[in-house]
Amino acid sequence: MSVADDIFKGMCRDILEHGCSTEGEKVRPKWEDGSFAYTIKRFGVVNRYDLRREFPAMTLRRTALKSAFDEILWIWQRKSNNIHDLGSRIWDSWADGEGSIGKAYGYQLGVKHEYREGEMDQVDRVLYDLRHNPYSRRIMTNIYVHQDLHAMNLYPCAYSMTFNVTKERGEGRLTLNAVLNQRSQDVLTANNWNVCQYALLLMMFAQVCGMEAGELLHVIADAHIYDRHVPLVEELIAREGHPAPRVWLNPDVKDFYAFTVDDLHVEDYVTGPQIRNIPVAV
Repeated sequence: MSVADDIFKGMCRDILEHGCSTEGEKVRPKWEDGSFAYTIKRFGVVNRYDLRREFPAMTLRRTALKSAFDEILWIWQRKSNNIHDLGSRIWDSWADGEGSIGKAYGYQLGVKHEYREGEMDQVDRVLYDLRHNPYSRRIMTNIYVHQDLHAMNLYPCAYSMTFNVTKERGEGRLTLNAVLNQRSQDVLTANNWNVCQYALLLMMFAQVCGMEAGELLHVIADAHIYDRHVPLVEELIAREGHPAPRVWLNPDVKDFYAFTVDDLHVEDYVTGPQIRNIPVAV
């Protein structure tokens, strides 16, 4: 069983056994048939993944790592808010007739800001500081921009990354760690997808800055399981897992903007069967 499997099982059991139900309360999401989508939720879930130990891919079922990688490149590298720039159809429900999701996600990362060092967007600011001020405690991004919320078709779920560089005693190489803050997460559909995405982002940043990818701390304010997902989650966490796959990036890439999906390599990814036709609340 992978570490990610073990963490996922423990988190789901905790939500199911100790979580609070929103049934009967005023909630926004609805199922396709128009009925309200209630959840069992836990506040303040914190999970820690050490990328030096293994890549945090769940094996209870397959996470589409190439698609997850493409989406993180869409947001952070291409800084796009248009689904026509994305290979998958995941965002279709939140796009308008022209494919835009509004001033959300990649749009916010691409907005330029004035700094003492010149004009940069948030991604380039992170890369600049990692190279020039690695011990800064101010290396972070935020895409939950209140003045633009009205123009977003979906408020950001994973909204902030904080990067922190360490060096172990007696070692010369720097280690890049990060905290991913998420206001809300549909645990069944999105948990390992997000974990793998931001692990890959951490790996990319570390590689192009000459560092080692270290720990990813995932903080979820509202970790929830939808009512119609409960039997699916129960079946999933009853499965036996497999060892984590070997995942690495093309070591020849030294420019963050040069990465492509083909630079992601995955070996020995053995998983349980996929869960089909998961209902999604919108």
